[in-house]
Parts: sequence; C-alpha cells; structure tokens
Amino acid sequence: MLLGLAVVLLVAVVGAASVLAARQSGEQIAAPPAPAPASAQPGVTPVTDSAAKPTPNGLAAALAPVLADPNLGLFTGSITDAMSGEQLWEQGAGIPMQPASTNKALTAAAALLVLDREDRLTTRVVTPSPGVVVLVGGGDQTLSAVPRGQDTWYRDAARIVDLADQVRRSGVTVRTVAVDVSAYRGPSMAVGWDPLDIDGGDIAPIESVMLDGGRTQPVSVESRRSATPALDAGRSLATALRVDPKTVRVLPSAAQGREIASVQSPPLMQRLRDMMNFSDNVMAESIGREVAAELGKPQSFDGAADAVLTTLKKAGIDTTGARLFDSSGLSVDDRLTAATLDEVVTAAAGTEHPDLRPLVDLLPIAGGSGTLSYRYHDTEAAGYLRAKTGSLTGTNSLAGIVTDADGRVLTFALLSNDAGPTGRTALDAFAATLRSCGCRT
Repeated sequence: MLLGLAVVLLVAVVGAASVLAARQSGEQIAAPPAPAPASAQPGVTPVTDSAAKPTPNGLAAALAPVLADPNLGLFTGSITDAMSGEQLWEQGAGIPMQPASTNKALTAAAALLVLDREDRLTTRVVTPSPGVVVLVGGGDQTLSAVPRGQDTWYRDAARIVDLADQVRRSGVTVRTVAVDVSAYRGPSMAVGWDPLDIDGGDIAPIESVMLDGGRTQPVSVESRRSATPALDAGRSLATALRVDPKTVRVLPSAAQGREIASVQSPPLMQRLRDMMNFSDNVMAESIGREVAAELGKPQSFDGAADAVLTTLKKAGIDTTGARLFDSSGLSVDDRLTAATLDEVVTAAAGTEHPDLRPLVDLLPIAGGSGTLSYRYHDTEAAGYLRAKTGSLTGTNSLAGIVTDADGRVLTFALLSNDAGPTGRTALDAFAATLRSCGCRT
C-alpha cells in the first residue's frame, strides 16, 4: 500500500515538473482529449435456449449436503426444467404439506387467469332514507383513513375524505352513518387462524370494507390490526362528516338507496404486487373473493378456495391433495403438495398459459425485493432467484424460479414442516444451491 502511494506521488512530481518546464520554455500544452460520454444500455437479456440442462444425478449429488441438514424437518420438494417441463428432482412431491404463504401463488395465478388486470373494486355511499347514509363495502381493503396530502400504506389508495367530500357535495344532510358488509358471506375468520394474529398484525377479520388493510396505525409496519375493521371504516366516515362515530352500526342486510358517492381501488395488478411482495394476507383474502365472484361462487373463505382450485384445474394444473381453508396460507390446516406449487410456477414460466406470465414478475427477488429483500445477500442466488415465501411456526416454504450457473431456468417448490430453529436458513441454503450448481454430471 505504501509502495503504491510512493509510486503515485513520484508520478505526480515528475508530471508537475514536466508541465513547469514546458511553461518556462514557452511550449503550448494541449488539453487532454475529453473522455467519451458514458452510456448505459439497460435491458433484459434472455437466457439462451442452448444452456445445458442439469441431470437428475448431478442435481441430486449437489443437493445431498444441504438436504442432510436436520433443521429442514419434514421436507418435500420438486424441481423442474422450465423449458422442457421435465421434473429433474423430487422428494415427497405428492405429499400434502402445510404451505404457509406460498398458497398466495395459487391465488395470484387464479386471479391472472380469470380477472382483468385493470379490475378495480368500488366502495359506495348510498342514502336509503333522509338523513341516513350507508357505506357499502365492495371488497377494497386499500381504502385509507389517512388525510389528504399524506402517504397511504397502499399506493394510489382512495380515501375516506374523498367519499366525505362527495357526500357533502350531494347536498344530503347526514344525521346517521351505517355500514353494509353484505358482499362477503360466512365467517370473518378462517378455520386454522389464530385470533392473536390480529394484534400481531398478520390479519384482520375479513369484511368487505376496511381501512388500510385493517391497520390501526395506517402507515406503520408494526401496526396491529383491528378486530372491527368495517365498523372502524364507518366511524371514520362519520367523523369526516361530523357525525357522532359512536352511533355507527353495521347493518344486518344489504342496503338499498340512491348512490351519492363512490371511490375505486388501485387496479388488480398493483394489488397483486402488494400481495405477493409483502405477503399481505388481507389482500390475498380479498383477491380470492374476487375470483369467487367472477365464477359465481359465494365471496367467502370456502367460496374463494373452491374458485381458486377450480380455476387451476381448468387450466390443467394437478391439484391432487390440495385442501385450502383460505386464500392466504395463514391457516395451519391448509395443505398443498410441492408438485402442485411447482406446476403453477412452471405454467407461468412456459408458453401454454400466457395470462400466467406476470406471475413470474410478481415473485420477490432474492436479496432485492419484498419478503426476500433481506435474504440471500451472501449467496450467488442474489438477483438470480425469485420466489414466493411462506412462514408459520415450524414451517418454511418457497416456490419460484432460478437461473442456474449454466444459464438454465429451473422452477421449484420447497416445503419444510416441523422445521428446526434454523429451518429458514437451511431452506435458503438448499435453494441457493440451485443457482451455484451446474449439475450436468
């Protein structure tokens, strides 16, 4: 280091002396030529069709050391060559396992298959009688209580203040506010959900209108959720209209009346991105119900789960062994196989279902975005692996896509139940091996 510094100083002294001598002799010193302007050529470079495909034996040999980690617990998986659709490795791929939030990949796939990417949800206000206004939920969980001019949790969310302004402009004198949640059917909490997760911030009772996904602190990452999200939304509208919020009630049936205000949610693709990148459980349940409504099924937990599986079966995806009680994967009673999850990702990476292709872009990037932004930083998989994550007590899961060292694209689904204390690290090590391994022999 010191030698290098000395060399630099010597060059500088010699250079300065040369310039001084030239000036004293009257020579003209030419200015150095300007460097060529820097240019950037951003773009997506496609993988080559001729990249070598891993062999099953090569893949098995490379995975054996990481597979031996006991922290993986009960572990199943499936790895497929995206181009040919050939399964290259599997372990218990047909065994139903607790999927956790990888279930959201199925919800997203079903939504992409049957819904329009620009679909928006409408929240309305109607007046059934003089002095009475009713907030009618349409499934938009992004509606915000945040004042105008401040950031909302969900980008481009509609606001309660927007509805209040429209109500005032309608000329209706408001004395009472009520809430209509009739769009959704059945219980508001799914089988296998823990009510403690409401205070933990993972979920809120699923009602057809709520504010900021049910968060009690609209823009706080650590916010708990509300146990009464629809009532809170009604009270927020009442407060904006200067009506006593304590008088707000949730109606037992659908309200009829003249519409005097309405706002719309962000488009489906934006909501899908929030759901997948941040593993938003409330958003997943709302989108599952949109799929149910499109198929003419009840907007309920059962209706949404049935609609998602029906849609995937129609697309030719094998859902054998699937048992779903929600659309988010939060239920500890949900079961999916690695084969089904891998098949969904393979379909998105292939050519037979172009409507599914956006699913690949919705997957978080290792070391770069969403729930993978803080994982894989010290591995070769950073930037080359994209996957939907899943995490429950003792459960870790991944379903996604990776480009291996030879440039071959692989899809995978990995499910770890009854995992040890470092189960997530063990799962990441397994998935990262798919990037670093050429696995051709």
